[in-house]
Amino acid sequence: MRFPDVRPLLLGWALIAGGFGQAESVKDREGAVRGDKAAMENDARWIYNDWRKGFEEADRTGKPLLVVLRCVPCLACAGIDARVLDREGELTSLLDRFVCVRLINANDLDLARFQFDYDLSFSTLFFNADGTVYGRYGSWRHQKDPLDRSTAGYRRTMERVLELHRGYPANKEFLAGKQGGPTPYRSPVQIPGLQGRYTPALDWTNKVVASCVHCHQIGDAFRELHRKRQETLSAELIYPWPSPETLGLAFAPDEPGLVEKVEPGSAADRSGFLAGDRVGTFAGQAVVSVADVSWVLHRAPAAGEIPVAVRRDAASRSLRLALPSGWREGTDISRRVGTWGLRAMALGGLQLEELAESERVARGIAANGLALWVKHAGEFGEHAAAKKAGFRKGDILVAVDGRTGRLSESALIGALLQTRHPGESVPATVLREGARIDLKLPIQ
Repeated sequence: MRFPDVRPLLLGWALIAGGFGQAESVKDREGAVRGDKAAMENDARWIYNDWRKGFEEADRTGKPLLVVLRCVPCLACAGIDARVLDREGELTSLLDRFVCVRLINANDLDLARFQFDYDLSFSTLFFNADGTVYGRYGSWRHQKDPLDRSTAGYRRTMERVLELHRGYPANKEFLAGKQGGPTPYRSPVQIPGLQGRYTPALDWTNKVVASCVHCHQIGDAFRELHRKRQETLSAELIYPWPSPETLGLAFAPDEPGLVEKVEPGSAADRSGFLAGDRVGTFAGQAVVSVADVSWVLHRAPAAGEIPVAVRRDAASRSLRLALPSGWREGTDISRRVGTWGLRAMALGGLQLEELAESERVARGIAANGLALWVKHAGEFGEHAAAKKAGFRKGDILVAVDGRTGRLSESALIGALLQTRHPGESVPATVLREGARIDLKLPIQ
């Protein structure tokens, strides 16, 4: 039996319910998930929510495997998701050359195999049937704008994967670094904090959304595990999947590997990168999307160099991207859903923004001084800890744990969680209605 194509409706529900980007999820989360299943479980192209079957089919057909991981209730990435699923869309002929799998939950993922940016609501991993990863795709461009339906970059990523598949296994050396490593738990439902709350399969007979492990919960669970052990967090856990912009390297969104801009004075600039360079390999790995670059940075050392092969003016060049000490701390994590948990741990549930320059001047705060405005103070559970300690929305933090120099919220979170343990309180000073008030910021 064929079901009607409700995918355009799903996108419409997302945009209407979300107020065109103001909300993070649709109102009818249950309806969105059940509608997705009705549209997809008998689709001739897509294998629905069964990655094992996908690998079996890739082995049988000799095709590469394309696995889309999609958080259906999330508003983000609704545009590209609808375009990828469009039966009459521009990607149709390319999709026919893959075995296509759609996963809408992370409950039963093989964590050693599926390693990607868990904070994205739309990601794609490309595999050979033997489990070899060809590449990853994950777009923060689409994450930020649910209306963005552009697929040019996705198309070119697919084309590059097909090239790698044709050259496999002779090109294995360029894929070795893309492979995931061992993990302490086989699947998300085995991680303490998720274990016992979720099962490997979704509960379609009751509240299906409540039975779903969202991808971001994987990172949340690993961080919470360390905090429950009274441990500090590593920079890798606080700043996962760093963007190449952290090092001053911006890639064209629709042309994988093309350097669009190099920030003057940045690490990339000092390492000799130029706009117009085309990156062929990054740390020896074939680049099919910017997510491949973030994968390398995700596993990169705290300091050192990354070898990069580029094409410039029709000639091949070898560069070395220098990683300055503490480079991860420049990563902006403010838009990551996983950062809400970090805010509870480091800031007692405060959400902070750097004060505008005009406001700094009006309050007599130096240009290089700390000035973080409390945009939001949580009111429930562990997110209410700062409010209970006396912090208020509208306060301006000018000193935290002895730090008075200019810092972003992302940098402050990292500084506190790498040095402070749960249960501690650190001194903080805020400006409120012209007065300086000393408080204690709870660390959780």
